[in-house]
Amino acid sequence: MLTALYVPANRPDRFAKAVAARPDLVVFDLEDAVPVTDKADARGWAVAWVAANAHGPVEIRVNALTSPWIEDDLAAIANMPTVRLRVPKVESAADVRAVLDKVPSARITALIESPLGVERAFEIATADARVVGVALGEADLSSALGVEGAAGLAWARGRLVSASRAAGLGAPMMSVFPHVDDVPGLRRTSLEGRLLGFVGRTAIHPRQLPTIVEAFTPTAVEVAEAEALLEAVEKAGVSDGGVLVLPDGRMVDPAMIGRAREITTLMREIESRAG
Repeated sequence: MLTALYVPANRPDRFAKAVAARPDLVVFDLEDAVPVTDKADARGWAVAWVAANAHGPVEIRVNALTSPWIEDDLAAIANMPTVRLRVPKVESAADVRAVLDKVPSARITALIESPLGVERAFEIATADARVVGVALGEADLSSALGVEGAAGLAWARGRLVSASRAAGLGAPMMSVFPHVDDVPGLRRTSLEGRLLGFVGRTAIHPRQLPTIVEAFTPTAVEVAEAEALLEAVEKAGVSDGGVLVLPDGRMVDPAMIGRAREITTLMREIESRAG
């Protein structure tokens, strides 16, 4: 999964357009994008649309657990047979379990947006088998930390990547880039995130999707090298255990083989989506 696209839940005229943009995941936002006066209508529109159009990967971002709207959000969602929820401002495993107690069918993406949440990232990622992902809410986190830019967020980003991997959730997606018209900035920061171990990114406008896909797609050289390595290992008939010496003298270890498999698997997924 390389792309997720937020759509404000108080704009039902944009729902079908968001799906038509073909992100890997559409996120119906009940939280930051929705004014207080529209919360109830937005909730009704999003839940009704998701229930009637469960033909693709969608997720609902509910309001924060400390907000006055969360109880109504969860009550409206509770009877859906399966649903993905994006839960903001998660700070503990208890926060995750509080949501799952109300909506047992949910699959959770936990948004970590505070220093305490960052410190507990692994605890949150392993809170329950129904946690399918973790992500940073970088605007709130930057404010809480008193930092700006990539340098100030580097440790938190690395911490999240490590926690997600350690929990068996794979590489997390990078947070949004808020400047819709700054394509070079989106490309540059996405490549920075890729170097830190992120795979994919959340968008706030369909125009951002092609640039995100481009930035996180393995290069032709990376794919060719990965395929050649796996082919050589297969031809040599060697196992994955320990350091291997191929007939051409190359030494490879399980980590190199695992990385090569990740690259080729991701490329097949991208090609499948494009087809």
